[in-house]
Amino acid sequence: MSQRPHATLRRQWSADLTTGQLYALLALRVDVFVVEQGCPYPELDGRDLEPGTRHLWLESAGSPHPEAYLRLLEEPGGGFRIGRVCTARAARGRGHSRRLVDAALVEVGDAGCVLDAQTYVVDFYASFGFVPEGAEFIEDGIPHQRMRRSR
Repeated sequence: MSQRPHATLRRQWSADLTTGQLYALLALRVDVFVVEQGCPYPELDGRDLEPGTRHLWLESAGSPHPEAYLRLLEEPGGGFRIGRVCTARAARGRGHSRRLVDAALVEVGDAGCVLDAQTYVVDFYASFGFVPEGAEFIEDGIPHQRMRRSR
């Protein structure tokens, strides 16, 4: 049995992304959220290039394609928002999302953090200390739950 190559964690501020990196990250997000989940929505929401936006992703050596991705936004008024957490279909089941959320929470430190979880992964985020806030809601045809982590 061949061993999978170890995925390397990458972190970049929005201003430091190359055009190729940004394209690859957006392509993964579109593949997962728009194509795979059949959810035509405005994926490009204007927040990817904000000065306080951080992009975290995992990639294997020699591959131009990210295996998993997470976007960390600074929220107006303080705190952070985790979003766009996704993993390429071929890379699922390797703990990539857990690794990315762990890395994002290191970036967040003692600040508060919010996210809008698809309801089927609420327990996953609860394992990091996020708690549901408010009622379940539908976003782009998919049930979601706002969750918050306070320190």
